[in-house]
Amino acid sequence: MEFNLDRVPVWSTEFPDRSGGVASILEPLAQAGSNLEFILSRRMPHKPGFGELYVAPITGPNQTRAAHAVHLHHAHDLVLLRIRGKDRPGLGHFLASCLANAGLNLQSLTMSAIDGRFVAFVACDNPEDTAKAIQALANLNL
Repeated sequence: MEFNLDRVPVWSTEFPDRSGGVASILEPLAQAGSNLEFILSRRMPHKPGFGELYVAPITGPNQTRAAHAVHLHHAHDLVLLRIRGKDRPGLGHFLASCLANAGLNLQSLTMSAIDGRFVAFVACDNPEDTAKAIQALANLNL
């Protein structure tokens, strides 16, 4: 079964944990024409009153200017691997097991499926682990 594997650079920022906090960051990105494929926001338990936001992709000069205007920065410590393909029962376990068998302890695995297709985002702790994940995934027959 065929699947696509891509590296996706991520941008991030902290934001005030209040109503509209994330929307105020996303608005200028939308106005700049961003078509975000990945948005993750969460509260920061170690920093009450703040959250963190991760988005991808940011492309081109207009989107980059908009990102900088809302204090988004390229998250050099986080590169996502995006895996897309045909969904099937047990696929999440299959992917997680494959990466575990390669000796990887993931920073995160986010996955969703709809209409028979899935998309998964894998984040590793460092570039070496990202390379190991790519190698492990390249050998799969999804």
